[in-house]
Amino acid sequence: MDRARWQRISAELDALLDLDSAARGQRLDALRAEDPTFADEIERLLTHEETRDHRIDTPLVTAPPGPREGERIGPYRLDALLGEGGMGQVWQAERADGLYARRVALKLLRPGLADPTLRLRFSRERDILARLAHPHIARLLDAGIGENGQPYLALEFVEGRGILAYAREHALDTRERIALFRQVCGAVSHAHANLIVHRDLKPSNILVSADGEVRLLDFGIAKLLDDPQEPIEHTRTGLRPFTLHYAAPEQVRGEVVTTKTDVYSLGVVLYELLTGQKPYRLKRESSAQWEDAILAAEPQRPSLAVARDEGDTPAQRRRISRELSGDLDNIVTKALAKLPEQRYPSAEALSSDLERYLGGLPVLARGQSFFYRTRKFVRRQLWPIATGLGIAALLLVLLGVALWQRKEAIREAARAQALQALTVGLFENVDAARKGKPVDVATFLDAAEARGERELGLQPQAHAELLGAVASYRVALGQYPRAADLLERQRKLVAALPDAPASLQLDAVSLRGRVQRLLGDPDACRRTLEPLLGLASTQQAQLPAHVAEFDSQLARCRRGVGDRDGAQRLFEQSLALRKSALGDDIAVVENLTDLAALSVDAGNYPDALARFQGALAQLHKIAGDRHPLAIDILRSIGVTQRAMGDITTAARSIDQALALSESLQGPDHPVTLALRAAAAQSAEDLSQWDKAQSLWQQLNTSAQTSNDSSDLARNWLGLGRDAYELGDLERARSALQRAIRLSASPRRGDLQFSALLLEARASSERGDAANAHRLTEAAQKLLDDGTVHGNDAQQSLATTAAHVELDADAAEEAVASLQPLVAHASPKPSEAQALLLSAQARASRDGAELDRLRDQLDVAGKVADVPATRLLSLRFRLYAADAQCRNNPLLGRQRYDALMPLLGSAQPEGGALSREAVALHDDCEHRAPSPTPARRGQSSRANGSGH
Repeated sequence: MDRARWQRISAELDALLDLDSAARGQRLDALRAEDPTFADEIERLLTHEETRDHRIDTPLVTAPPGPREGERIGPYRLDALLGEGGMGQVWQAERADGLYARRVALKLLRPGLADPTLRLRFSRERDILARLAHPHIARLLDAGIGENGQPYLALEFVEGRGILAYAREHALDTRERIALFRQVCGAVSHAHANLIVHRDLKPSNILVSADGEVRLLDFGIAKLLDDPQEPIEHTRTGLRPFTLHYAAPEQVRGEVVTTKTDVYSLGVVLYELLTGQKPYRLKRESSAQWEDAILAAEPQRPSLAVARDEGDTPAQRRRISRELSGDLDNIVTKALAKLPEQRYPSAEALSSDLERYLGGLPVLARGQSFFYRTRKFVRRQLWPIATGLGIAALLLVLLGVALWQRKEAIREAARAQALQALTVGLFENVDAARKGKPVDVATFLDAAEARGERELGLQPQAHAELLGAVASYRVALGQYPRAADLLERQRKLVAALPDAPASLQLDAVSLRGRVQRLLGDPDACRRTLEPLLGLASTQQAQLPAHVAEFDSQLARCRRGVGDRDGAQRLFEQSLALRKSALGDDIAVVENLTDLAALSVDAGNYPDALARFQGALAQLHKIAGDRHPLAIDILRSIGVTQRAMGDITTAARSIDQALALSESLQGPDHPVTLALRAAAAQSAEDLSQWDKAQSLWQQLNTSAQTSNDSSDLARNWLGLGRDAYELGDLERARSALQRAIRLSASPRRGDLQFSALLLEARASSERGDAANAHRLTEAAQKLLDDGTVHGNDAQQSLATTAAHVELDADAAEEAVASLQPLVAHASPKPSEAQALLLSAQARASRDGAELDRLRDQLDVAGKVADVPATRLLSLRFRLYAADAQCRNNPLLGRQRYDALMPLLGSAQPEGGALSREAVALHDDCEHRAPSPTPARRGQSSRANGSGH
């Protein structure tokens, strides 16, 4: 019978044996209609299924009795039978000739076997073992022939368990099983180096001692590659000397075996060690089906085999399946390739790829794609991929490498550390890099996005992970809108996944919430993160880093909407995870900073300042003084110091944060721009108008580039305010009018309101009272229609209107507008209170009344004489001097002489208050002894815009 016909018959028999009698009859009828001869042959073979002839169980020849316990073979006494196979027996034996005591494993040729081939194999095993000396191969200790002519081999006695049983009994995890298997690869590699192919690698030939050391046994059918007389066994027609389940396709076909034959058997052992199953699932256990499977069937991927197994709990199956999916699937599949040339070239290559897997490096069994190498790189990092700190650190490396244009320099850096190795791989896939052109980070990220779209369309989970990584880089660069677009695409991909990993879900929403908060929408951030609170709670033990980041982001968003208690609980929970489960010192500092910010919100500024300074000191100790987190801590310190009234120290802290941000993140990063605005405001607090103008102008240039009208309006308002303080009223008017036009939107009502009031002050000082009144009316309209609201806005409008009235010599009108406001205001000294008392003094001609108002101004000035309100205190003292001068010009001049140096010290570059002081001083110099109402507006205008 030819091979093709037998294969057809074998397959049909397997199918028919699985059917019941009725279905089997129908199938035979169908076959008979097609091929009567074939059907008859099948039916004849089926009749043997019911055969009960026991004669075939009776041996034709009775083998002579084998050795017994206690019998001597050479110098050894047999103690116990350890096992037996087709060729021989293995006994536990003791050296009994008195020369020395030693326990051995004595291998004997099975008695009664006269086949010369078996004796040849026995002798060959002796020769092979004599050539091998490896710690993981059972050593040959002695060999000889007993008195009855029976050959024996005395081998190292190994007390141990088969590798599968050992792994199961010790509950080894996947990495431990791989480490154990690599010992086997080392032993096989040593045999191959000595030109020996084992040809019968299987779990029963691999023992593991109690201390976890592997011993490879049974070289009974091993082949010497350098022996030209080595016979070829044709397994289809003769006795099969190997174990079929672990045999390579070329062994089954009876072809020449090589070292790659052992690689296949190692692949089967590895498959069974990782999954507890054989690579092939057969409908019916028969040698024919095993041969067909080995020759033609593709093995089931290990991860899929574990997922479909019913031995463990669903959670365990999912965990192990996730571990095996990817690299281990590919390694095992490559080892089990049907064609020898598609397998690993050696056991050493297989072991090396497993070592790369254990070390988190890309494995050779898998294509070296951009995403794959990126993912392997990120998994090797100590810093969590989803955290901004890790991304910032990686970005700094990328920026540094981008400056190195020479290919040789990049390769040298790649050899220095694994981080740079991945960077080189990424840049090699960018078109510009291949053309020898400089590659910036933006080009790199664009290429990464395009490659993901092109190559990962059929792998949504991988694509989602890539989008998250690129979005993280965008956040580090300050490209928040682009990051938001990427994260929206990622959200759709994750939502469509049938079983998205918890780590991916948590990372995705944490990053999306963070970007929403950075874009100024903390409530949207809260709504994004809160639905996954339950998942985060269940994953604390398995994914502490992901959950800690999730808790931190949600806490920041809750703080942004005013939920301080909820934010504090989450910050403390995140801090506990990072301290206990992760040991992430940088992230711990980040949470300490978050908790300090809650003290700022509660108004406990001394406690907040101490916490911020402690966090900064801890960060410097861990990471030096140039870590990106230091930028945020320094800014928070400055804001807290400003709130405490220490404006000089606050300005220094803000300047330090700005310098560090410009150095680490670049001049146009959103954080740098925000700090530049804060530095400009700090300079204004110190009356450093030129410095403030320079900073606003830099901001204006950046905002014009980005076409952000809100930022432009804010910047022009700052430029107008500084020009007004410096007395350049025309330039102030131009800047403020642009600010008013750019802020003509309800969303920018606060900016427009401030610009209108400041322009009203400038118009009034220029003598354009009509325009000043028009501008204050426009501001009043914003208050009336609810575009702006609050007591601060009402007070600002009232004080501006009072200045306008006083400039127009309408002191009584100023008193009428200010009295209701001051009556219901806080008792703390304020500009409105100072203006009211000054207006009352200017409207009065009664000496006693003027003295009373002077005394009130003096008292309020002393109360306000602290660093935070130093200029307000000087304003009270200025109006007190004015009231004194109206009643007694000589004493008034003395007051001015004492006050003017203090004003010059507080405003070294001048300012509106200084100009007002000069005007009132001039009025006092020319005042007659009898008190008369002052004409502040005329005096101020008479002195122009100078000091």
